[in-house]
Amino acid sequence: MRLRKFVWLFSLIVAIALILAACAGDGEPDEGAESGSDAAGEGDAVSESGGDLTIAIGSDVVTLSSHGANDIPSSNVQENIYETLTEMDENQEIQPGLAEDWEEVDDTTRDFYLREGITFHDGAELTADVVKMNFDRLMDEDIGSPRAFLVEAVESVEVQDDYTVRFNLEYAYAPLLAHLAHNGTAIMSPEVIEEDYAQMEEGGDVDSYINQNAAGTGPFEFEEWTPGESVVLTRYDDYWGENAKLDSVTFKVVEEQSTRLAELETGTSDVADAVGPNNLSRVEGMPDASLLQEPSISLSYIGFNVKKEPFDDKRVRQAISMAVDKEEIIEGIYNGVGIPATKPLAPSMFGNDESVEGLEHDPEQAQELLAEAGYEDGFETTIWTNDNEQRVDIAVTVQSQLEDIGIDVEIEELEWGAYLERTANGEHDMFVLGWSNATADADYGMYPLYHSSQHGDPGNQTFLDNEGVDELLEEARRETDPDAREELYSEAQELLVEQAPMIYLHHKEFLLGVDDSVKNFGIDPQGIYQIKEAYIEA
Repeated sequence: MRLRKFVWLFSLIVAIALILAACAGDGEPDEGAESGSDAAGEGDAVSESGGDLTIAIGSDVVTLSSHGANDIPSSNVQENIYETLTEMDENQEIQPGLAEDWEEVDDTTRDFYLREGITFHDGAELTADVVKMNFDRLMDEDIGSPRAFLVEAVESVEVQDDYTVRFNLEYAYAPLLAHLAHNGTAIMSPEVIEEDYAQMEEGGDVDSYINQNAAGTGPFEFEEWTPGESVVLTRYDDYWGENAKLDSVTFKVVEEQSTRLAELETGTSDVADAVGPNNLSRVEGMPDASLLQEPSISLSYIGFNVKKEPFDDKRVRQAISMAVDKEEIIEGIYNGVGIPATKPLAPSMFGNDESVEGLEHDPEQAQELLAEAGYEDGFETTIWTNDNEQRVDIAVTVQSQLEDIGIDVEIEELEWGAYLERTANGEHDMFVLGWSNATADADYGMYPLYHSSQHGDPGNQTFLDNEGVDELLEEARRETDPDAREELYSEAQELLVEQAPMIYLHHKEFLLGVDDSVKNFGIDPQGIYQIKEAYIEA
């Protein structure tokens, strides 16, 4: 396997593996535990039975298509239905997936050799033709996938033989192997793709057939999606690798944080996602459940719509960034859990430059900048959030803090699907959101969030359009020398701090409550549940 040119991308972030041991209590390591605490670890089980796992999640999935929305709830379900050509292991290093090997033919040509004998949940066979069909669909402008940026450098995909597929690149593309491990490039059944196209020709919506008939090669197969309520997956017994241990997994939509905790306490749900930093002691006090606490490489932020007045003036954006007290937010809302952010990238990620300084909290300087921009008397605006409790609390805190510099903020709370759609359409002023870096590489942490070609669904919901940022991000993804890439990303981070399209709030930690009967359940730094090895101890 010819991986040398890409090994540097992941070896620089091996340190992430050192923080993957699960934590108990308010963040103190549980010695001897594997990823997932006593509640999620191997424990002393004598029988690794199956069981039906129920996970209480705060938001419904948006789509079951791997080419659909770029949100975490959808990704968590898709991760178990579909598989990718490459995979990222627990050390954030690339490993074979559906492709058992690959070769660099030249700087702009890569051949991938597929595993043979793999079938989809609906009986179709995995071949090079199927892989080509998937990537052609991902790049199809009629589909309009928000995940197409993952393969933006791919000019074409060719079938070499039944199990060999060739990627022809426009240029040497440094993040390719990492992006092929992202579930946005996961391989769907050819039959559901064909049927989805057929329904589109008859006037149907993109992904409408896939959303009710999802089929991949993963360890779990799709059973049922009841929008607003749940998604049910069952174990795929003809899986090509080692079978999953659980009989089924139900992703149950429970919007209220307190209700998710109640479900965990009563045993109605086995896992409660996003229990909230103010509820750590409540989870710790449960006799039959424990806290799963994991660091992330995600970014929480408050974005500005830079296409709207007054946010089209960077002085206004800088002023608000300086007026917001992030320490108050982290301590008061997140109970001190997480790392303050000063720029887009988390400390452990490739491309992060610790020497780049962020905008400091300085209300007096903020008022001076507002006056320079012509808003010495302030202005009225809105801040949007979904019904995530911490995000609502952030909006309330920001409302109070900006009042001190004369800015009157109205809070609007939206349902998750509508929130994503309307911010993607650019209808907002300010908004509270987050970004999970699925590849642990600076390209994914910056290109979709800030490049002008990625406005809306792909990730750039601030609608930043800056020539300097674009040039640096484009050059960085074409550069294969790691040192040169880091220099480019350093320049990009400095420019993004100065442009201030968003307030970089913090890098959170994932907090879940897990019933003690659940073993081997975990969550990775990208926020994706690790379910395949999980089981419920009888």
